Amino acid sequence: MIPYFHVDAFTQTPFAGNPAGVCPLETALPAALMQQIAAENNLAETAFIVPRPGTSGEYDIRWFTPAVEIDLCGHATLASAHVLFQHLNFQGDAVTFHSQSGPLRVSREPDGRLTLDFPSRPPQELTTHPTGLTDALRATPLHVLAARDLLVVFNTEAEIRALKPDYARIAALEYVGVIATAPGTDGIDFVSRFFAPRVGVPEDPVTGSAHSTLIPFWAAKLGKAELRARQISPRGGDLWCQLREGDRVNISGYAVTYAAGELLVNT
Repeated sequence: MIPYFHVDAFTQTPFAGNPAGVCPLETALPAALMQQIAAENNLAETAFIVPRPGTSGEYDIRWFTPAVEIDLCGHATLASAHVLFQHLNFQGDAVTFHSQSGPLRVSREPDGRLTLDFPSRPPQELTTHPTGLTDALRATPLHVLAARDLLVVFNTEAEIRALKPDYARIAALEYVGVIATAPGTDGIDFVSRFFAPRVGVPEDPVTGSAHSTLIPFWAAKLGKAELRARQISPRGGDLWCQLREGDRVNISGYAVTYAAGELLVNT
């Protein structure tokens, strides 16, 4: 049997934010089994965490969508830290996860928020748009940039809310995902949505890793290092963001546990 937690990340209330599965393990599982579990859970990501021998407060972490393993995931990392702090009696104020994207530190703030220390992935503007992008989005962006994901920039929040992309064409663009963004209103610096059908996630509710690209873009555009962000998917989520020196960003948010139990899986 495997301990299992279902956590809604980047929200303070259930049924919002981005749901993640978290499996705390004593030893690593075969990758094929982790992929099967993630497919069965059918959440955007399931995280698997294993304590590192000979360390205190350090874990290995891997993330799986229903279709593939990915190299960086914000909301499931936030959810994993939440499980350690809230359910597994972790005593420190910070935990370090070792991942394909290097060490990721998560600290617990006095107000209950958790802060991810993530790599910065600044986008570069493309001189030519990927073939089929406008048809895939069913809209024409103002700017198109790229890092791991495509970043498409629009003028208004209303345009982001109105997007109804063609997921099959989005998946054919050969990027992990497409981030759509625009300036925010009412104290929110920028809004976004994230589409990743190529890796089995048609629309991700709240995407921490996308903010590794959004934060340096908007910090440069707005001339400020601290930003408030909102992902305006149907579930929605709120993020507190900071561009730091040394190619890092801080991404903060709340998390709440929806369910806890065991997976009846032989390991």
